[in-house]
Amino acid sequence: MDPVAGTPKVTKSEQEWQEQLTPNEYAVLRQAATEPAWSGEYVDTKTTGVYECRACGAELFRSETKFESHCGWPSFYDPSDSDAVILREDRGMGMVRTEVLCASCHSHLGHVFEGEGFPTPTDQRYCINSIAVRLVES
Repeated sequence: MDPVAGTPKVTKSEQEWQEQLTPNEYAVLRQAATEPAWSGEYVDTKTTGVYECRACGAELFRSETKFESHCGWPSFYDPSDSDAVILREDRGMGMVRTEVLCASCHSHLGHVFEGEGFPTPTDQRYCINSIAVRLVES
């Protein structure tokens, strides 16, 4: 995995991000924090629509790929487009995981986990912070 593939399409200074985002949004999207499990507004949402990056508005996931993973965060089995997200190795917190970033602005979204046992067509679970996305209903 590439550390961070390509140049972001949306580039702003950290001051501009701080002015645009709430402190909690900034902590997750720009500093890779994680919202507490079961606290996000989209954990149990079943509304049809598109999940966009809260920082830049890029389309990331569709409601058709959202599923109940019982992990405490909204979970999807596939991004809306393979180029919508960037995956990179994350060795923080004493473990090796795969971080998910918005391909347009390189904001932190959450992590993806792979393996048999996930009830999905892709055997993947994208655990995404609710605060990192915005649902646009259709």
